Amino acid sequence: MLQSFLGFQSSPGKTSSAYLLAALLFFSVFHARADSNTAADIDTATNIVADVVYGHKDGMALFYDVISPEKPNGAGVVFMVSGGWFSVWQPPQQRLKMFRPLLSAGFTVFTVHHGSAPRYKVTEALSDVRAAVRHIRGSANRYSVEADRLGVFGGSAGGHLSLMLGLDAQSPPRSGGQGIRMLKPSYAAATTDSAQVAAIAAYFPPVDLRNIVGPNKRFPALDIPKTQAPSISPLLFVDPSDPPTLLIHGDKDDLVPLSESQNIKAELDKQSVKNKLIVIEGGDHGFKNPVHRQQAMTAVVAWFTTHLLRL
Repeated sequence: MLQSFLGFQSSPGKTSSAYLLAALLFFSVFHARADSNTAADIDTATNIVADVVYGHKDGMALFYDVISPEKPNGAGVVFMVSGGWFSVWQPPQQRLKMFRPLLSAGFTVFTVHHGSAPRYKVTEALSDVRAAVRHIRGSANRYSVEADRLGVFGGSAGGHLSLMLGLDAQSPPRSGGQGIRMLKPSYAAATTDSAQVAAIAAYFPPVDLRNIVGPNKRFPALDIPKTQAPSISPLLFVDPSDPPTLLIHGDKDDLVPLSESQNIKAELDKQSVKNKLIVIEGGDHGFKNPVHRQQAMTAVVAWFTTHLLRL
């Protein structure tokens, strides 16, 4: 089922635009009604810093946005802007509604963009987001955040990247294209070699990519050699030192099977890593039902409150 949900065997009759539309379906759902912010939504954030450059690759800038709450609690949440390993740009103001529960709880939100499919592959996206977390840790003081109180969060491909960041934080960035030229923040006292995060939250993540990489029109980021698949499969990186991990999955997900979250939960349990799997009854991929979205986000805020704040 996993091969079919990621389109490993794709229909030659579909146009490239149709494949792109399918790959971005998650994004349209996960960021549902992102352009319908009210004045109250916008007032939740006192400051937005857009387009913070954390590196360059192939002559292009890699960046994240910073959304600060009115009353920062000293902790930050790094959000993976990734659906199908496409990283779609939006003005940060259009994401305020989605992040309002985190902002209301005092979390500073960092929305990280990586080199996007179809040009870049999963391995390169992972290298990019590792570089971003290193940059954020080096910049933490500027945004009233403590570097050791960062969580990472994402859904689907973003959930996959979140798990890889949390479970394999020490791997160095891998080159993509001409390679990443990481930037040292001019306002940072020192650079950091660590991409460590203190907590993870992942919605409906694929966790074992060994059987789904290869030529793929629908998800071109997966068009990599099979020999690289173990290095990007979170299931293979669980060990007792990993941070607390929250998994949220719908039992009606027809894109990423619930078994993906169940399998990595079993491995987390085996390694005695604190974790929780929330199964949303009737939940589909993307949580199109607003009740499901609210249930999931409430759990995310509670998880980060428990594991990032010094209560």
